[in-house]
Amino acid sequence: MSNKVEWYAIHTYSGHENKVKANLEQRIKATGMEEKIFEIVIPSEEKVKVKKGKKTVVKEKFFPGYALVKMIMDDDSWYVVRNTPGVIGFASAGTKPIPVNETEMSSVFTSMGLEEKKADIDLEVGQSVKVTEGPFEDFVGEIQEIDFEKEKLVVLVSMFGRETPVELEYNQVEEI
Repeated sequence: MSNKVEWYAIHTYSGHENKVKANLEQRIKATGMEEKIFEIVIPSEEKVKVKKGKKTVVKEKFFPGYALVKMIMDDDSWYVVRNTPGVIGFASAGTKPIPVNETEMSSVFTSMGLEEKKADIDLEVGQSVKVTEGPFEDFVGEIQEIDFEKEKLVVLVSMFGRETPVELEYNQVEEI
């Protein structure tokens, strides 16, 4: 087996993902596996739900029944993970666990808000755009500034006969 640190998907009983994570963290310490098993992630994102007029923030799993484990796969680390209560098995081809590829992991981290997703926009300073949502919907203005880090634009819109700078998200404007 390899000495490469990779992410693996483990199948758990649905609804027991957090319990499996806690069990696995305890087993890693108890078996001294900190040098082979590094991190356990339950892919989830925070969503705002409204129930009876009250907003609550809930963590919603986007792969129910799975946890992701960053580890060096060998017989010992495999045994510790595989024999943790609540773990059904590794996502695998036959009997050989298959690592999750970097693109998929990047996508998971982006969805969780742990990794920045860089939007590619085809807009430039001086270009005219139409605001598609928010309080300035349907206003037309000229891009004055683009902040690629924060994915925001400053657009000059004409309000009450004056040019007014408005900060908008990339997804709030469209090309004209």
